[in-house]
Amino acid sequence: MLLVAKDTVVTLTYDLTDSDGESIESGATLAYLHGGYDGIFPKVEEGLVGKSVGSEFAISLDPADAFGDYDENLIRIEPVGVFPPNLEVGMQFEGLPPGEEDDRWIIYTVTDIADGQAVVDGNHPLAGERLIFKCVVADVRSASSEEIAHGHPHGLHGVHH
Repeated sequence: MLLVAKDTVVTLTYDLTDSDGESIESGATLAYLHGGYDGIFPKVEEGLVGKSVGSEFAISLDPADAFGDYDENLIRIEPVGVFPPNLEVGMQFEGLPPGEEDDRWIIYTVTDIADGQAVVDGNHPLAGERLIFKCVVADVRSASSEEIAHGHPHGLHGVHH
């Protein structure tokens, strides 16, 4: 029986809830390449080491371990004229955070439109939230050399080329 370790492809079924127990995702499936390839939250990856198919695992993730703290500096007010004419709350756009000059583009979500201005928020929708991640290991297999080179799984529940 193969155990979760570096360079294995791990498939999980999981539930994600907020700290109040409200469901964010339920019965979802995720496959990731284990071993520091950024396919899953590092604290979850750390807790899965040595687990086998059928193992259950649960962890509480502080904001810093999940989607980060909420950053007020990522809220911007822009004139609606800089957006497409069909602008609506919920639309998303790429942009640079204030003061950034490199390629660290982030996704901004339009949260309000009023008086010719649009409020856009660059925080992840779950930023600042404590999350509960519960999963069952559905499969563990050795990663192919191609998957290791690419840093992610291919095929079932992974990236398809």
